[in-house]
Amino acid sequence: MKFVSFFAGIGGIDLGLERAGHECDGQVENNPFCLKVLEKHWPDVWRYDDILTLKAEDIPAADLWTAGFPCQDISDAGKRDGLSGEQSGLFWDFMRTVGMAPPRYLLLENVAALLYRGLGAVCGALARGGYDAEWDTVSAGALGAHHLRRRVFIRAARADTRSLRPQRIRPPTKGPWTREQFERLVQTELRLSVPTGKSGGVSHGIPGRVQRLRSVGNAVVPQVAEYIGQLLTDSGPEPQGATP
Repeated sequence: MKFVSFFAGIGGIDLGLERAGHECDGQVENNPFCLKVLEKHWPDVWRYDDILTLKAEDIPAADLWTAGFPCQDISDAGKRDGLSGEQSGLFWDFMRTVGMAPPRYLLLENVAALLYRGLGAVCGALARGGYDAEWDTVSAGALGAHHLRRRVFIRAARADTRSLRPQRIRPPTKGPWTREQFERLVQTELRLSVPTGKSGGVSHGIPGRVQRLRSVGNAVVPQVAEYIGQLLTDSGPEPQGATP
């Protein structure tokens, strides 16, 4: 499917979905550093920097919209204001945009604290917008990472489409990454340079600049997004003439 990525960050979801065979047709992001990363690796993709002023006619046609909307007010490490917070409340602006040009499918992502700090409101908004939804948590550790990074993924389909054949969002269990696998992730998949010499206290060789750490820290692990992308493919529209 072609997709448009909202709150794209450095493109962790986008990269994973592309690896699963989907095609990125647009990105919405306002962080200047993240925009430079996106511009470098997706130079030919439509891009916009302000969801508050985005108009329906500007958005490329796509079957799927993704939104890893801000977690600052949802996370246990944040202000805990939930969807009423200034940052996480941008979810409502995303839903306003959905109302202007409803795509067939939505894929939302946020921290695990969403389960008790806003999931009901999110699902209610999706239902009012005409979407059927299902959700689960997926940990990067379940796909081999040496950290948990539990995230909630919500996939939704317009209720007037026959789609999303039943299949729970649960990852396979894999062993931990080796050092070589992690370096391959950093160098070729996250497309960051691994410095030589002393690490300066930065684990796994990721550059220690604050912007990069914040961007990587907020990003979805591409392997997880790839797994979700495969599920989206496997549970896509029923073939014409298929029995429900």
